Amino acid sequence: MMLARLGFPLAKPLLHALDAETAHQLTIRALRLMPAPAPPPCDGRLAVRAFGLDFPNPLGLAAGFDKNALVPDQMLSLGFGFTEIGTVTPKPQDGNPRPRLFRLAEDLAVINRMGFNNEGHDAALKRLAVRRARPGIVGVNIGANKDSGDRIGDYVKGIHAFSHLASYFTVNISSPNTPGLRALQSRAELESLLTRLNVARDMQDLRPPMLLKIAPDLRDDEMEDIAIACGNGAVDSIIVSNTTLGRDGLRSALKAEPGGLSGLPVLLLSTVQLAKLRMLTKGAIPLVGAGGVHDAASALLKIRAGASLVQLYSALVYKGPRLVSEILGGISDELSRQGTTLAHLCGCDAEAIAHHGLKGK
Repeated sequence: MMLARLGFPLAKPLLHALDAETAHQLTIRALRLMPAPAPPPCDGRLAVRAFGLDFPNPLGLAAGFDKNALVPDQMLSLGFGFTEIGTVTPKPQDGNPRPRLFRLAEDLAVINRMGFNNEGHDAALKRLAVRRARPGIVGVNIGANKDSGDRIGDYVKGIHAFSHLASYFTVNISSPNTPGLRALQSRAELESLLTRLNVARDMQDLRPPMLLKIAPDLRDDEMEDIAIACGNGAVDSIIVSNTTLGRDGLRSALKAEPGGLSGLPVLLLSTVQLAKLRMLTKGAIPLVGAGGVHDAASALLKIRAGASLVQLYSALVYKGPRLVSEILGGISDELSRQGTTLAHLCGCDAEAIAHHGLKGK
């Protein structure tokens, strides 16, 4: 990932000589030592208002990079329009045995089977409380402990714990690395989950927006069920998507490692699913596009498929922190070239992508 904002080209060979998780831990430690100045000025045309929040730009850092809320302000200072910490579970947990994080350099991809390793609610709460007066949109991605007897109850605990500190919540029911978790995406389970979460939200003094993060591996009928379950205000937005269990087209010798695949190979699958959900929801629910974003063109592809906002993470492993300004600059250039706006581009190709896919793109 990144050892320093400007030193990534020099640091990359050193970091990539280490196993992926050790390199990531060193990156986080280095970032914690760095100041967190105000983000660089942003093109005003990139501002987005979505689910009641005002984003300076549509590019966010996905959950997984900063699991324990250690460096949200450092990441915002790179120019991200928002950042998302977690996934955070009520109790600390170690996650799955190492090694559990793998770079597939030939494919510009990553496989992880981390298993929601994190320090728990209390540790994240203390850190978010310290930075509470600072500006910037910081979402909290909540999950369930592996050994929980009431997984929905764990998500409810997350709502109760972070409602006074989170800019928004993301309900992560789509990680493939906690056995049985993805079953919560079925219509009956999802409706039960969202009902309990909304009851919990109604009990809070503050009611941050709630997003749902789904898998890219869902069938069309499952997507239809999710669209129905998420309607009528049950959620404020949906993130499409988490990692995939698919391995089509990979070249790396590590492709057989169990876990969720992220990075460039997920771009087409996740974008088609995004477009399908845009059509199913008829644009009534703002969508966040994640999966394979690695340059301005891929970010714009997500927006044209129906995303109001986009997220990335894996691309930082290969391209470093300058990627943020490169993507934002590329989006601005495209708006100037077309003489258009983000709002006009959002969803403009959704029908075509949903019906015909992205072969050859």
